[in-house]
Amino acid sequence: MKPEKLAEAYRIDHGKNFKLKDYDPAHTAHWRSKEHAQEALQQGIVRLAELQDKLYAQDRWAVLLIFQAMDAAGKDGAIKHVMSGVNPQGCQVYSFKAPSEKELQHDFLWRTTCDLPERGHIGIFNRSYYEEVLVVRVHPEFFENERVPSSLCGKKLWQERFEDIHAFEHHMARNGTVIRKFFLHLSKKEQKRRFLARLDEPEKNWKFSAADIHERQYWDDYQKAYEDMIRNTSSKHAPWYVVPADNKWFTRLVVAEVVVQTLESLNLSYPKVDEAKLKELQAAKKLLIKA
Repeated sequence: MKPEKLAEAYRIDHGKNFKLKDYDPAHTAHWRSKEHAQEALQQGIVRLAELQDKLYAQDRWAVLLIFQAMDAAGKDGAIKHVMSGVNPQGCQVYSFKAPSEKELQHDFLWRTTCDLPERGHIGIFNRSYYEEVLVVRVHPEFFENERVPSSLCGKKLWQERFEDIHAFEHHMARNGTVIRKFFLHLSKKEQKRRFLARLDEPEKNWKFSAADIHERQYWDDYQKAYEDMIRNTSSKHAPWYVVPADNKWFTRLVVAEVVVQTLESLNLSYPKVDEAKLKELQAAKKLLIKA
């Protein structure tokens, strides 16, 4: 499979019949190893840097990349490697942890809305408003902290939140924000191996958290929540990409190709100056030559 085909292979536009079990976390298409894919990844990183420069200069579109995954799936590494060539001035990363007391006083979309990317920029959400239909769904006790009126907490709560998210993303797309969402699909076996590495290798000890082991107990509940989330919030204007995550090098290759393909679809170009501006530039050039 050529790099440019990877984006389509894992894309979900319509989630009605989506089943997580149909996607293999260890899949690597025809790519045999990290070394095999390294050249393609580097080409993608270079191309991404070129396109981001045009995105910033054109100042019309905004791009939002959302990353969701189980612990140790490699979100941080994917963001770090894929975005390694971009200009930091035009790219911001936001990580969303447990909501603060102030954030809990607002609707569930409020805290992330404040950090949406401006035109010409790429915004990256490391976790996002989707936590509200994942961790809050798996742990209903967290929902109590949001103090939503009891009359609004019926049986259709999660479906209503899916509808709210869909409407919000449609609104953003209509106003020039291109949304791409990545679920890094990690197997339970590979997560265990990575947790053990964090315990056994001193340089990785800082990554370990006892909370990660606690959440692992809810693995099946999270898988069901992710499946339902993707099934209900996939759309043409804000698709999900279910990216195999057991091999980090392949995850990064897929993410890079998705971002490159997304930017290429915008027909980006550097702004053209009008006649008056050209004359101004020519005059400035003459002054510099004389100086």
